[in-house]
Amino acid sequence: MSTPVYQNFIHGQFLANQSGNTFDVKNPATDTVIYKVEIADESIQQAAIKSAQQGFAQWSAMTPVARSRILLKAVALLRERNDELALVEVLDTGKPMQEANCVDIETGADVIEYFAGLAPTQLGQQQMVGDDFYYTRKEPLGICAGIGAWNYPLQIACWKSGPALAAGNAFIFKPSEETPLGAIKLAEIFIEAGVPAGVFNVVQGAGEVGQWLTAHPQIDKVSFTGEVGTGKKVVASAASTLKDVTMELGGKSPLIVFEDANVEQAVSAAMLGNFYTQGEICTNCTRIYVHKTLYQSFIDELKARTEKNIIAGDPQDLNVNFGALISKKHQELVLSYIDSGLSQGATLLTGGTALSPASAPNGYFVAPTVFVDCHDDMSIVKEEIFGPVMSVLVFEDEDDVIKRANATHLGLAAGVFTQDIKRAHRVIHQLQAGICWINAYGNSPAEMPVGGYKQSGIGRENGVETLDHYTQTKSIYVGMSDIESPF
Repeated sequence: MSTPVYQNFIHGQFLANQSGNTFDVKNPATDTVIYKVEIADESIQQAAIKSAQQGFAQWSAMTPVARSRILLKAVALLRERNDELALVEVLDTGKPMQEANCVDIETGADVIEYFAGLAPTQLGQQQMVGDDFYYTRKEPLGICAGIGAWNYPLQIACWKSGPALAAGNAFIFKPSEETPLGAIKLAEIFIEAGVPAGVFNVVQGAGEVGQWLTAHPQIDKVSFTGEVGTGKKVVASAASTLKDVTMELGGKSPLIVFEDANVEQAVSAAMLGNFYTQGEICTNCTRIYVHKTLYQSFIDELKARTEKNIIAGDPQDLNVNFGALISKKHQELVLSYIDSGLSQGATLLTGGTALSPASAPNGYFVAPTVFVDCHDDMSIVKEEIFGPVMSVLVFEDEDDVIKRANATHLGLAAGVFTQDIKRAHRVIHQLQAGICWINAYGNSPAEMPVGGYKQSGIGRENGVETLDHYTQTKSIYVGMSDIESPF
């Protein structure tokens, strides 16, 4: 049986490149090539820009209500094909089906639905200035670009395209070369729903294709999700044409568990915030600060539940709740961090090894890993690992733990567990992070803005304010009286 080959999706259809160059995509759970994808060469790139210009002219001329109705049809198709699309994500990412079939597609559809509802609500202003007046219009930016990450491929494509299209822009999306198929499926759904050809194009490739997008003078904005180092390169490249940027970057987020916290709930949050999607989530709370008086009961329950309740294996098995890491290279990176934790003096509470489950013996698995006896200067505590590695630290003083939690160049997320409502808000207000939870962790509804402080990002995704990030304000001054001129 021949390996399928997918082309770039330009102007409503697949378009062959001229170079013939392709890349392989592997299933992380089996270490086998499942399909190939053509790289967006210069011919594809030129076609994508021309197509987007044509799509923008048609889409931006439509009324917001008309755009909203079309986007809502796309939402219905996404929900109708939930299980089919979830399987695409599972095969590409290695994550468990029990996650993908109720989170990935659902939350992506939620965001497009949310912004489709907001599309007709964009308002300008009007104000008298003496006898004259001015008014403002919210206008789309033009052609926007998105560069996605590999942990939530289709969801991220929805998060970026939803507000962009609702505001009237055209969009060129480059998914991660690790997980390229979900964006193609979204593009097909947009066309089927009635989005004009050229409004959502998909180009494929690695860093060089992303570099082209970020530097192109006819692209007006770029939205990037990924790691901090790459984000800095994207910002530098975008600066060459002064295009707007949204950056959703990495984190090393703290979860603070006070002495009055519900231990069971706090452990649930810690496990969700470290082992869901096998740890490959940028907001994960990989630094767990537990009050000294609660520490022993916390780690006892954490160890017991980690060793009893986590089932690794074939991600298509609905009983499996822990999948494979994205690649062999990433598996080796995560294992190297575990080695560094041991060499720097941390104690392994559980895990710490590669796994070879019977149902997926060739997959890139790393056991859910918990370190104790950690201190703030360890590499595992300071650096983003992006895998199932949790560091548990002890604290006694509120002011001290806030300082320790903030002692990082990152600031994506943070959480607090306590029954004291005054302390909960007092502490959260002092934590330098853009997404915070109290007695919860990880929830990210379409209505809530998502983004980081410090080097964890620029701008926001989701929430009302994101629509403004995909529009520009035009001011029009209207003279109602004769001009007074000295000339």
